[in-house]
Amino acid sequence: MENKVFIGGGGEEYAVAQGLTLKYANRHGLIAGATGTGKTVTLQILAEGFSAAGVPVFLSDVKGDLSGLAASGSAEFKLHDAFTKRATTIGFADYAYSAFPVTFWDLFGAQGHPVRTTVAEMGPLLFSRLLQLTEAQEGIMNIAFRVADEEGMPLLDLKDLQALLVWVGENRDELSLRYGNVSTQSVGAIQRALLVLENQGGAGFFGEPALELADLMTTSADGRGQVNILAADKLMGAPRLYATFLLWLLSELFETLPEVGDPDKPKLVFFFDEAHLLFDDAPKALVDKVEQVARLIRSKGVGVYFVTQNPDDIPEDILGQLGNRFQHALRAFTARDRKALQRASETYRPNPRFETVDAIRDVGVGEAVTSMLEDKGVPGIVERTLIRPPSSKLGPASVAERDAAMAASPVKGKYDEVLDRKSAYEILAARAEKAAKEAEVAEEAVEELPPAEREFNAGRRYSGSRVTRSSSRQDRSFGRKFGDAMSDAVIKELKGTTGRRIVRGILGGFFKGR
Repeated sequence: MENKVFIGGGGEEYAVAQGLTLKYANRHGLIAGATGTGKTVTLQILAEGFSAAGVPVFLSDVKGDLSGLAASGSAEFKLHDAFTKRATTIGFADYAYSAFPVTFWDLFGAQGHPVRTTVAEMGPLLFSRLLQLTEAQEGIMNIAFRVADEEGMPLLDLKDLQALLVWVGENRDELSLRYGNVSTQSVGAIQRALLVLENQGGAGFFGEPALELADLMTTSADGRGQVNILAADKLMGAPRLYATFLLWLLSELFETLPEVGDPDKPKLVFFFDEAHLLFDDAPKALVDKVEQVARLIRSKGVGVYFVTQNPDDIPEDILGQLGNRFQHALRAFTARDRKALQRASETYRPNPRFETVDAIRDVGVGEAVTSMLEDKGVPGIVERTLIRPPSSKLGPASVAERDAAMAASPVKGKYDEVLDRKSAYEILAARAEKAAKEAEVAEEAVEELPPAEREFNAGRRYSGSRVTRSSSRQDRSFGRKFGDAMSDAVIKELKGTTGRRIVRGILGGFFKGR
């Protein structure tokens, strides 16, 4: 189908030659349906279609099944006869097996290239969302980021943020006067949340080299779009990290890409699987920003497709932005299920040949109720559609197939080694070490004075407080320990702003632009 991604068809009660128009593919979409109804295969054939049209794709592989995109299907596969029969039924004359250009990514670096961003790029809002901070704790996080900007201390990895929070706690009196109340209890709560994140393996996500978005938007030598697959099976054990990462990536795309209006085809298609994790317990302000990003990122040439079990998982205002729909079966076992089924059917343009609510309930595995945008962006009439079979391997790629894709990766060797350059941790450690040495030199100078003069200087320095040699040595030892562990990263007063202040974009700069 020219300028379209072929979806499927059928004949008689089914639609004939259903396709997704590339010109409207950046108007976003929804893939929904109960477990086991075929959502993953629909996602797979959409990724194949976009790639064949030269459109790069980013998707998360929650179950491990989508890694098969890197390998070709085979006539020896047990469903080969069923695939060829369906291809004939829906008029898919060009059906053939093929592998697709795939780049594997993994936040933990085990099943793909490591994905990293810096603490600074994540920003205080998303970091607070990730750590589930209270309003007061989020305020302290904003103070920490502000101080890092003013002090010229890059926040790159978790140890940078942890060290900075120690400094904030030690200087809470001065900071409270300038920015508002800073309590040690709130600082401690944030540190505990960071420890939990670190124990979950999230520490590896923060650091350098950070992901360059251009590496997600490449094409292969034969002109096909690169399919970027994020290994998310292990990541689903930390669902908030998963949702926050994808939300960060979406906001970075919005902030970085130029306006392109309505291109003939998208610059990138972004699939957000298990989309309900993005909105579970999310504050209204965050949901509002997601809605704004979803509405406006279209003009950057990015199409966003939410994948979830039930359309009710998506807030209504965002659901209204999703023009291309692939609705697999919804089961109605309870009164609540029946209401959800009815609401889902009411979002489609009706077809006089059948009742939408019955079709959504009755379609089988590998079938869907579909509606794609037509000329001038008008929603098409709802249709029952037999989804075409995939050309790539159905199911996970083998170890050998994954290794072959990694060896041919266009970013091979670029992200594999961690870069640890000078940042907040090192700056505060150096300051603490310098302060400890200065204190030691000053103490030794005092000890060399005659006893009477030493007593006089000690009294004048500490306003009458007596300090013994024993306590002084304890303080010196205490300072050394703090210098080693970063818990003595105490600066007596804030320095002037160094260099330009980095103004963090929050969800694409809706609060502040870069």
